[in-house]
Amino acid sequence: MSQTKTLTTASGAPVADNQNSRSAGPRGPLLLDDFHLIEKLAHFNRENIPERRVHAKGSGAHGTFTLTRDMAQYSSAKLFDTIGKQTPTFLRFSTVGGERGSADTERDPRGFALKFYTEEGNWDIVGNNTPVFFIRDPLKFPDFIHTQKRLPQSNLKSAQMMWDFWSHSPESLHQVTILFSDRGIPDGYRHMHGFGSHTYSLINAAGERHWVKWHYKTKQGIKNLPPAEAARLAGTDPDYAQRDLFAAIERGDFPKWRVCMQVMTEAQAAAHYENPFDVTKTWSQKEFPLIEIGELELNRNPLNYFAEVEQAAFGPSNMIPGVGLSPDRMLQGRVFAYADAHRYRVGTNHQHLPINSPRVPVHNYQRDGSMAFGNNGGAAPNYEPNSYGDAPKQAPQYAEPPLALSGAADRYDHRVDSDYYSHAGALFRLMNDEQKALLINNIAGAMEGVTGDVVERQLQHFYNADQAYGDGVAKALGVQRN
Repeated sequence: MSQTKTLTTASGAPVADNQNSRSAGPRGPLLLDDFHLIEKLAHFNRENIPERRVHAKGSGAHGTFTLTRDMAQYSSAKLFDTIGKQTPTFLRFSTVGGERGSADTERDPRGFALKFYTEEGNWDIVGNNTPVFFIRDPLKFPDFIHTQKRLPQSNLKSAQMMWDFWSHSPESLHQVTILFSDRGIPDGYRHMHGFGSHTYSLINAAGERHWVKWHYKTKQGIKNLPPAEAARLAGTDPDYAQRDLFAAIERGDFPKWRVCMQVMTEAQAAAHYENPFDVTKTWSQKEFPLIEIGELELNRNPLNYFAEVEQAAFGPSNMIPGVGLSPDRMLQGRVFAYADAHRYRVGTNHQHLPINSPRVPVHNYQRDGSMAFGNNGGAAPNYEPNSYGDAPKQAPQYAEPPLALSGAADRYDHRVDSDYYSHAGALFRLMNDEQKALLINNIAGAMEGVTGDVVERQLQHFYNADQAYGDGVAKALGVQRN
């Protein structure tokens, strides 16, 4: 029989009575010197950290990445140095627009944020279950997210503001078409693909850079929910996706994804007919075929949701030698925004938390701040350069090769190419009749109550993508066109 543990305060002092507050007599008022009561109430008031502004509702699991292909020609990163090598990972799935209490079965993109705990530090790829996004420029991100949240006056969701924004942002049409297709509501998290979405880079030992798109192909097969079933589940089991993921891992049915990449050389990118760093477009898989490099498996549930899922902090700024970023505008904006969100939401030292902490020693000159764990650097110097041989020093051998840039600094129109429609139109034409009908009905239902001027502007985008696309939505909305 195990020995009973003594209840203690947070400072380790034994608690004699956890049932009754201190009071002035049996019927008298409570006393301020009841430090145990004060500590419990004060801690309870602070148990909720601010939810993520986006991706608030999430589920996560631990797993492993296993390398299955020689990557020496592409990257010098050590997690890629030996076929069969396994790297611990943590993957957080999420919805994007909803709050923490929202339903898992809303029509919404799904976040697919992956952290690799490598021997060179943590590497994060922050993506979605779609290969593209609604906008190209991070300057518009706060505006876009506001339309996915609630009206300032009524605190209600608004189809009007969503479609008003999209109708003024034609670059959103490719993602909108995916969102309202049959893949707009995945059947849980195990039955959907994941994508890095942005263009990233890999750098080999010779200093050669390749641009790369990351794809995670589900081995469970694609499954999606019909709108009526999604609505039923939202009312009966709003945590459907989290329940499904947790239960599958608990019973040993570990979900897996094939890890693949598309690769483009710097010369190919310079000559490409489209901007390869435009996150509203995909790369042709005929021109740049998928290369399978490994397998991702989720095989361990968190022991504590708050500690491991809610406090998990992902950001594209978390990189290791042999990988890098790209001139993708949205990616560059996220390099700042994600890390800054964690500093605000979790704390200045969020990297110290076990779920975010690298599995290798950390040597830097950052000190102090909220939640500075450990000895806070001890007596070591907190500045650099310094005269101490055992203090951390920069390592020039890990520098990235130079990236050639040119052009005068200005605010360039990100819509200058005028091609907002070819990818959305091509996707529409790939659909069978049943998929097209579902897409059109989903869009028409979502545009209910939207004003005529917005409807007309959005219809023009559908027509520009494909005549049948526009005709179908117009008919479903009961709009007569000349």
